[in-house]
Amino acid sequence: MTRKSHTITYIAALAVMCTCLSVARGGDEKTFKGEIADSQCALNVHSLSQSHKEMMAMKPEIKSDMDCARYCVKERGGRYVLQTKDKVYKLDAQVLAEQWAGQKVKVVGSLDSKTNTITVENIEPLAASSSPK
Repeated sequence: MTRKSHTITYIAALAVMCTCLSVARGGDEKTFKGEIADSQCALNVHSLSQSHKEMMAMKPEIKSDMDCARYCVKERGGRYVLQTKDKVYKLDAQVLAEQWAGQKVKVVGSLDSKTNTITVENIEPLAASSSPK
């Protein structure tokens, strides 16, 4: 084989591998629905009810779930999470999650069950009228 045919064979093999990897990865994607919350409230670090109500009662300047989630991440060392009815998932895309803090959303991504972390592909509002703030 010539050098040119080796290169073509290599490129073709690489293209096939990339295609297989992207198909395999897409097959792992799932949709999760819940609220973009903060780990402090969702995991009861300073909450008794897995909600924002205790923090809002302590700090009158915090008036919404969005305010609370952003405060707890920036001032209390929390991280944005997806809180569902019965689970809390870590999110790898913290910047994207911040845009949806305190809102009900649909997260599309792949779950690493060992770390309970969603590798986020997309976040959308559950209600059509919502938009990122």
